[in-house]
Amino acid sequence: MRKKLALSGAVMAAVLALSACSSNNNSDASSSQSASASASPSASASASASASASASASSSAGSTFENFPTYGFDLGNTRHVPFKEITADNVNDLGVVWTADFKSLDKDVKNGNQSYPVVVDGVIYITTGGNQVFAFEGATGKQLWHWKPDAAMLEKISKGGIVANRGVAVAEGKVFMLTTDNQVIALDQKTGALVKAVAISDAVEGVTLENGYYETTAPIYFNGNIFIGSSGGDNGVRGFVMAYKASDLSPAWDAPFWTVPPKGQDWLKNSKYHGGGAVWNPVAIDQDTGIMYFSVGNPAPDFYAKDRPGANPYTDSVVAVEAATGKLIWAQQEISHDQWDYDAAASPMILNATVNGKSQKVVVEGGKSGQWWAWDAATGDVIWDGVPFAKIDHPEPTEEGVLVYPGVLGGENYAPETYDPATNYVLIPGVEYPSLIKRAADQDHAFDAQNPGAMAFGTAMGEVPADITPYGTVTAIDVNTGKQVYQNKTKDMMRGGLTSTDTGLAFYGELDGKINAMDIKTGKVLWTFQTSGDNVQAAPALFTVDGKTYLTFTTGGTKPKIHVFALGGDKTQGSEGQANNGNAHESSSK
Repeated sequence: MRKKLALSGAVMAAVLALSACSSNNNSDASSSQSASASASPSASASASASASASASASSSAGSTFENFPTYGFDLGNTRHVPFKEITADNVNDLGVVWTADFKSLDKDVKNGNQSYPVVVDGVIYITTGGNQVFAFEGATGKQLWHWKPDAAMLEKISKGGIVANRGVAVAEGKVFMLTTDNQVIALDQKTGALVKAVAISDAVEGVTLENGYYETTAPIYFNGNIFIGSSGGDNGVRGFVMAYKASDLSPAWDAPFWTVPPKGQDWLKNSKYHGGGAVWNPVAIDQDTGIMYFSVGNPAPDFYAKDRPGANPYTDSVVAVEAATGKLIWAQQEISHDQWDYDAAASPMILNATVNGKSQKVVVEGGKSGQWWAWDAATGDVIWDGVPFAKIDHPEPTEEGVLVYPGVLGGENYAPETYDPATNYVLIPGVEYPSLIKRAADQDHAFDAQNPGAMAFGTAMGEVPADITPYGTVTAIDVNTGKQVYQNKTKDMMRGGLTSTDTGLAFYGELDGKINAMDIKTGKVLWTFQTSGDNVQAAPALFTVDGKTYLTFTTGGTKPKIHVFALGGDKTQGSEGQANNGNAHESSSK
């Protein structure tokens, strides 16, 4: 969102506009280069090589590979890998194998990074702020190719005020990305050359920057199609999910699935605004049933709810549809008639878990409201209903302002959970920080004419008391009982998310650039490494090359980087990073 905002001094000093999406801290960056692939001779430990004119084939050293092939590792988004080399006994032998500094590779890379690495056959595919894409040889750091928008596209992207991008889908010999200016692009997987770009507005009317839409999410590939969501819910857009054929980027559905009614209809009949309901994080797909699940954001205007009466379906909901057609199967709302910006933000997970002593396929999700839910995957029947994992106190908004827990950052924001089948635990990344929210007096005061498009905020935000310090949590919930097992406190808000392994470890990063390994059963942190980066705002990926396991993740801030670890790597610690507690509402966030 763009909101009138005041933060406590401690947080204001840290705001570099990196949160649910990042605002442009490198706004003078522009490019005279055309949108084509480029490759450097290497992107080794120092990663100082600049782009050259040609691209090499996207192949990796090694002969056998285990992949991290999509955003959530599997299409159920469990982020749980079956790798066994790194254990509690040897995790302290992890060290840096290579690091690349994106700004050294291209000066036009924006500050901040929220990209989730995808790894296929030993090649890491990663995006940066400003919609650049890099392919690296995972074991060595050799840069295989690099794609960036041409000058015209870059100029248009910069007008969106958003630079964050959360990653790619890799399939059918192509790498797919969504751009800030609402395009779906396909790049050649081997060379990085642009294969095709289509404007979403060609198939979904009105999806333009001028109307408040933008794209920051990672697309998901399944059964020949690419599935996308929509950002801009706080701008008052009409949220949707859509499918495209991976072969030629033509529409795969007859129409999008709209999450809210058209402006002026149903519960919006007396509203001057569209209804919000953006789907701004990746979908989950059950390969066995062909059912797709996605989380839906808040209704708009955010804190002014008088002229959008009722429950406002399907906002703040998890929705199940047929992946092949987009036909609704079920929907469950987490927060009815939301007045506090309590999106169902994070992607759902599909689990084959033990529930009440029996095996059951379930869908789970933690909301910005600080509550966690589980539903039967086939029927949507509630299993665990709003299990709290954060402080909850949200009175009705007033014009003068009220302090609400959780604040607009959550609860659980976009950072993903992970599921460990051995313990049957879900691990939830949490935020503990309130917001002082103020509703508008009426619809006329809910609109800020200085903002472009349909930006209907109905809100202002005041300064949180200076003695309130934000922090984060990692909460373990036993899916069998729906009860909390433990909750760890982290120094900074949990903005990146977690990835777990078959050896009972969960890896996650922090906003000062540390990466940690935690014993899932006990919650004990076993290993901490201070990287040379800061602001870890995405979860790591693990992959193997010739049986050796590698851990990779990105850091952001003013020095966006990619880091790769393995057993026996360099154990030299970096200097402590600058933790950015950030604010989703300093600039458009969804």
